[in-house]
Amino acid sequence: MSAPDDLDLDLDVAAGGAADVADVGDPRGDRAGGDVATGSAPGSDRRDRRTRWRLVLGEAADEAFDIDLGEADEQRDRALGELYDGERRGGLGRSSPRVARWLGDIRTYFPSSVVQVLQADAMQRLGLADLLLEPEMLDAVQPDIDLVSTLIGLRRAIPERSRETARAVVRAVTDELEARLAAKTAQAVTGALNRASRTHRPRHGDIDWNRTLAANLRHYQPEHRSVIPERLVGYARRTTQVERRIVLCIDQSGSMAQSVVYSSVFGAVLASLRSVDTRLVVFDTSVIDLTEDLEDPVDVLFGVQLGGGTDINSALAYCESLIEQPNDTIVVLISDLYEGGIAEEMLRRARAIVDSGATLIALLALSDAGAPSYDVEHAAALAEIGVPAFACTPDLFPDLMAAAIQRRDVQQWAADNGIVTTHEPED
Repeated sequence: MSAPDDLDLDLDVAAGGAADVADVGDPRGDRAGGDVATGSAPGSDRRDRRTRWRLVLGEAADEAFDIDLGEADEQRDRALGELYDGERRGGLGRSSPRVARWLGDIRTYFPSSVVQVLQADAMQRLGLADLLLEPEMLDAVQPDIDLVSTLIGLRRAIPERSRETARAVVRAVTDELEARLAAKTAQAVTGALNRASRTHRPRHGDIDWNRTLAANLRHYQPEHRSVIPERLVGYARRTTQVERRIVLCIDQSGSMAQSVVYSSVFGAVLASLRSVDTRLVVFDTSVIDLTEDLEDPVDVLFGVQLGGGTDINSALAYCESLIEQPNDTIVVLISDLYEGGIAEEMLRRARAIVDSGATLIALLALSDAGAPSYDVEHAAALAEIGVPAFACTPDLFPDLMAAAIQRRDVQQWAADNGIVTTHEPED
């Protein structure tokens, strides 16, 4: 094997998992001053690419590339080799201390985004998920949403000595997500409620003067240099009573793990708003109401059990029982729609909810994971009866809820945001 003459190829085309983690820059993610991994100056791009190719290809490429790796790159190469050359080298084995050291090494020598890729690959290749049951493992990993999804799946297997550490890992992630999403959600929902309650007969303290002036500019009186309003615009008197009921109905199947994590965070944020009554329901073949745990997303996540079958019809039946004022109720079904029960009954139940006047939305995923796998026929059937079905990212979810609260056309909202809502069943 000889070294490539032209190394202008992007590393993204390299085969194998190591290609995804060939970003060996400053662990802090700052590469502005050159490549910290190789010690090269900004102008030595060719050597940088050769070094990165060498890290991708492993020790087998030593002779071809003839590169003298520095101490830091040697450590990176060793960490990558233990993961991606596991069969040849024996891998990380089942030694907890050895894995803990490896987890510490990758956090030292790779940036955060790369660490998450390495951890995910280690769970698949080396059975790292089983070792996460040990407290020292949980202390060594970098918390992220994929790790939380794994811990939820392992919930029943986590021993007593590791539970508090596991909860701390989950809380670190949910706290970060809540900090990122809470303000936008509260603002979107509260603003939508305010706009939905606008009236043309407001009390004096509830007059929206900016909108009132804009609506009455044609009544400007030059001699008085004033606008004489003929029509007032303002808000109906706000009360402490609930104005909307939101029911989050979440599929617990394993493929919905990220959606479960995000839903628990949004549930906690919505539950903190006094004008919204939020219910959270999870289901597989049975239905569990976790509304009492809504204040703490960690309690919600440790109350679910990923995996098992799926009975959407039973879940919708329970949600239907929670509808007291249909016109003020929004049911968000978060599921890939792979119904394990009777599909006709599921569709009949969904139609009954829509016909009652309530808003029903089917989210095929609530995550950043991209296009989900879902039952296309069921999605198309739901769309035909007035239930829009599409995937939604967490950043768009607050705006989605605002549109639903204002009783806007959710299908049109999705289209305006570039979201695919059409589904063509396979022949």
